[in-house]
Amino acid sequence: MRPMRSLLCGLFAACLAFSAAPPSEARSLNLVRDAEIEETLRLYAKPVFEAAGVSSESIRLHLVNSDQVNAFVSNGMRIFLNTGLLRISENPSQVIGVIAHETGHIAGGHLARLKDEIETRTTQAILSTALGAAAGIATGDPRVAQAVISGGVTLAERGLLRHSRTDESAADQAALLYLDRARFSSRGLMEFLEILEHRETIAGGAQDLYRRTHPLTDDRVRTVRDHAANSPWTDRDVPPDFYRRHARMVAKLDGFLDPPEKTLARYDAADTGEAARYARAIAFYRIPDLDKALAVIGGLIAEAPDDPYFHELRGQMLFENGRGAEALDSYREAVRIAPHAGLIRVGLGRAAIEAGTRDALDEAVRNLREVARRSPRSAGAWYWLGIAEGRSGRPALADLALAEHALLTGDIRRAAALAGRAVRKLPENTADWHRARDILNRVRPRKATE
Repeated sequence: MRPMRSLLCGLFAACLAFSAAPPSEARSLNLVRDAEIEETLRLYAKPVFEAAGVSSESIRLHLVNSDQVNAFVSNGMRIFLNTGLLRISENPSQVIGVIAHETGHIAGGHLARLKDEIETRTTQAILSTALGAAAGIATGDPRVAQAVISGGVTLAERGLLRHSRTDESAADQAALLYLDRARFSSRGLMEFLEILEHRETIAGGAQDLYRRTHPLTDDRVRTVRDHAANSPWTDRDVPPDFYRRHARMVAKLDGFLDPPEKTLARYDAADTGEAARYARAIAFYRIPDLDKALAVIGGLIAEAPDDPYFHELRGQMLFENGRGAEALDSYREAVRIAPHAGLIRVGLGRAAIEAGTRDALDEAVRNLREVARRSPRSAGAWYWLGIAEGRSGRPALADLALAEHALLTGDIRRAAALAGRAVRKLPENTADWHRARDILNRVRPRKATE
């Protein structure tokens, strides 16, 4: 019985892995936020979303800190792009092509169908496991069980892969339609698929994660190439500013994610382009060599004084090196230029909290409340607002803000405790009191089951 039990345990674990749904905004994902990169991706995506007939406000774009070349969608109209994918992209059209493909999955309802298909195929695999176990027990031979179970799991897996390839082809067709409607060239999507093919050849058959989650058949690649050869928009280029944004995005990711010495070797002093200097400024700041970093970013600011992201980076450099007053000035200038950029306002709020004066704390609360109003799902804004309210002598509002943060981050018990405390402290029937009650009503049923 021991070999049989071992076999069934192993196959049951395999079934669990096989039935796992595509990743969502799980806590295991290492999500990163950057105001500049997020704005760049939104600019890329907006015409595609409009061409697909979906609201650009309804789809959320997320950046995952991972070297794996991958992009995926999840429940809740969310597109996730790995930093590894963005860093190997050679131009904005390639990223736009990937976004168009992922939009095709959302608009086509593929997530719901995939869930149903996974449930069907998992049931098939589990039934094969049960039949195999019965056969093994009846014959006393674990090899009989292994044969029956393996055959059922293989059939289930093949069925799911066929379903996946169908959806991938449909998403490609949708992407090509959206790109044409938006008057974008489909050459970028073609080039990206060719990059993946080349990487697989160089790697001797090892596949990128993107190729495993987005099976690349010859027919799919040929379809995109044929479309690019015949589309009236193939030779139409993206706006020149997109190239500048793409170069800066890649340089910024390289600067923050690679070791500084690698960044300085890749973007050496002989390269005087804006993106290269941007990467070097980040590398110097991370060494840390603050004087060199400030000199480089200062030169970029002198050339582009209305670029909010240069001021933001300078503020970050100064803040993290204990020069809070100077950091505040940089963050204020960045917010003045880009008042819509919530992440920059959060940076200003943090610097103002660190300054600690009454005026600075008022400034922090003002800016963080604005971020929370515009982006109520910004967990960071609620957290720092809670700190600012607490240091400003408003403990009830601090509890409410931190309850919002706890709710967004999935800490249900803490959300309930903080909201309950806020309800007891806040004046009854005020907007804040009602919001605290709403949080309590939302988390209490869930809390009882955890």
